[in-house]
Amino acid sequence: MTATAPHPRLTKTPDDGHPAPGPRLPLRVLPLIPAIVLLLLFLAGPIAYCVSIAFTDLQLTGQAEESFVGLDNFTRAFGDEAFLNAVWLTLVFTVLSSLIGQNTLGLALAALMQRASKPVRTLTGGIVITAWVLPEVVAGFLLYAFFRREGTLNAILDWLHLPSQNWLFTLPILAVSFANVWRGTAFSMLVYSAALNEIPQEITEAAEVDGAGGLRRMWHITLPMIRRSIGTNLMLNTLQTLSVFGLIWVMTRGGPGGRSQTLPLFMYEQAFQNSLIGYGTAVALLLLLVGSLFSLVYLRLLRTEV
Repeated sequence: MTATAPHPRLTKTPDDGHPAPGPRLPLRVLPLIPAIVLLLLFLAGPIAYCVSIAFTDLQLTGQAEESFVGLDNFTRAFGDEAFLNAVWLTLVFTVLSSLIGQNTLGLALAALMQRASKPVRTLTGGIVITAWVLPEVVAGFLLYAFFRREGTLNAILDWLHLPSQNWLFTLPILAVSFANVWRGTAFSMLVYSAALNEIPQEITEAAEVDGAGGLRRMWHITLPMIRRSIGTNLMLNTLQTLSVFGLIWVMTRGGPGGRSQTLPLFMYEQAFQNSLIGYGTAVALLLLLVGSLFSLVYLRLLRTEV
């Protein structure tokens, strides 16, 4: 049998006898150029423009031209009690609705649905996901109708002969936090359901045979094995929660008296209601910095091996 001659392009070597080098780096990068251009155009470009505006006194009041003010907008922010209040409420809103609410409830639902029957899983999943896919404005109106003085929650409390109150006035930040939990838990549930399905059943069964209860199995086996999923879920949920605007705007508009005014609402008020574009953009950059700090913490957790 005659051997097939190797392809000349595969055997060609330079004169010095060394193998021919692989594709040059520009050829490998060539398919990425469209994505890089789009990122520069629609992400890096707007961010750079906002950075430049944050150091000016640009306004929406017929100003002839803006002038460079350096760090004045940032200095003004940290001396503004309303800004500091918005920072505090943003942290409270994020911790309550994302780190505690969505994360914990999503994990609990995912764990319970692992052992539930198929009809129960279908019904529960349908209800939770329906709240997630609703537009933010629609969800805001539904929760406003639930928490308002003449709303559903007070009607239930009156029926149970329990004291009622105007929740959007007395506890506005808790009301909007609950609303965000109700709307966003589905994402955490889906992430943790996928993670739990990846745990080998033999490990769980062996721990159960050894006498480990449900809580011990969850703490010593389940949570360590899905640590990376927890970090990913926390990062995505936190970044989404930091940018929530429509839900709070529909329910309380940041009131009463700024008691539910998070940074996105404060930024909108300064930029578009007070016409202080430069100051509002500086607040937006500070919000971006807060999100970046959270991301760095979560990325550090994701690099930690289980």
